[in-house]
Amino acid sequence: MATEYSISAKEKIVRGEESKLKVVVVGAGLGGLGAAISILLAGHDVLVLESASEIAEVGAGIQVLPNSSRVLQTWGMKPMLSRYATRPKQLNMLGWKGNLISSMDFHASAAQYPGTFYWDFHRANLHKCLYDRAVELGAEVRCNARVQDVRIEDDGLSASVTLYSGEVLQTDLLVGADGINSKLRELLLGYPDPPTPTGDLAYRLLLSTKDMMKDPELASFVTDPQVNYWMGPAAHAVNYVLRGGELFNMVLLVPDDMPADGASTLEGNVEEMRALYKDWDPRIPKLLSLCESVYKWRLCIRQGMDSWSHPSGAWTMLGDAVHATLPYLASGAGMALEDGAVLGECLSRIKDKSAAEKKLALRVYEQCRKGRTEMVVNRGNLQQYLYHLDDGPEQEERDRKMRVVPTPPGEALAWRDPELSPKLLGYDHVKDVRPPLPSEVWNRN
Repeated sequence: MATEYSISAKEKIVRGEESKLKVVVVGAGLGGLGAAISILLAGHDVLVLESASEIAEVGAGIQVLPNSSRVLQTWGMKPMLSRYATRPKQLNMLGWKGNLISSMDFHASAAQYPGTFYWDFHRANLHKCLYDRAVELGAEVRCNARVQDVRIEDDGLSASVTLYSGEVLQTDLLVGADGINSKLRELLLGYPDPPTPTGDLAYRLLLSTKDMMKDPELASFVTDPQVNYWMGPAAHAVNYVLRGGELFNMVLLVPDDMPADGASTLEGNVEEMRALYKDWDPRIPKLLSLCESVYKWRLCIRQGMDSWSHPSGAWTMLGDAVHATLPYLASGAGMALEDGAVLGECLSRIKDKSAAEKKLALRVYEQCRKGRTEMVVNRGNLQQYLYHLDDGPEQEERDRKMRVVPTPPGEALAWRDPELSPKLLGYDHVKDVRPPLPSEVWNRN
């Protein structure tokens, strides 16, 4: 019998004080906690600052793709995560009336990238596991710590972080991971820079599967876990099971009708939401009839920055603060986790705390991440177009491409696109860091 390939967990590097950085990570979301884990494994000290009053994660479902599963396993998290994972069998692409266009077997797809997998989580469970792993490795996490200003000190040897409380913290390296509405991004750029609206919004809802099990037509969604995408004019819908069948996650993507100058999250009108999907696959109105309340989120992206880091080498950025994307590749959180993994890998190579060493590490970090994250943002924008085609010739051609074996480049089921999927799903952050580093840097640790 063949032995299942496994991805090894990294051992924590033990450093002397001469090369151990004091790192402050701003933001305790998925990206910030992931960066903390990776930097701790590189042997440095990490303080995580969170502006909220407690460490908590809102939201609903999140899909972990093979590339993200590789990162999480290198952080030693597979055993703790397996308790909360749902393992869907396949992905189904459907027309808005419910006709099956094409399917993809998740196990067969992941098998192309040995040791990886597709898992689905409630976002709060994934977040809690990241938090627990960071604390286990030695992270200090502080709440009610909102950053007001940042100054670079000592010719780039350190940064001072001023909180709204008046407290000033000194750090060898500052990492901005404060999300799409990033204060750190604007401080680094020196001017206001709000996210860019995409014209779409998302209704996100969680349903109790107990109610679904009473209807034979809906029960199969629970008893045979799969991921389903319905594509229709100007809108699409996604659903999958969470927490081993306890909850059912639905996301409905529609044109943005929220006030342009208002909040990015608002309480939604359930009847209004149901009306948007009343003529779709009859199973969708049935599911929506089980929903009692809902919120809607404006979907925005972040255009790239010329540089992710301060020229001093004492400050860098990651995640949605730099490259927020539409969720249409299920890769926004994955890119943030990869950012943290690559940053930690680069910081594992430094031999001292000099500005030159930090500059080199951040230069390699950005070389590895900039083009890849731009690729994901751009493909997310393409997915928006492909998912929302009106009925007609373009929609028919989109569906035809998904039925062809093997499928051609640019097809709507992006995780099977022969040009995109090997790059997206087969990514190895350790291998990515190696080529840009000069041999003398690579060999000295």
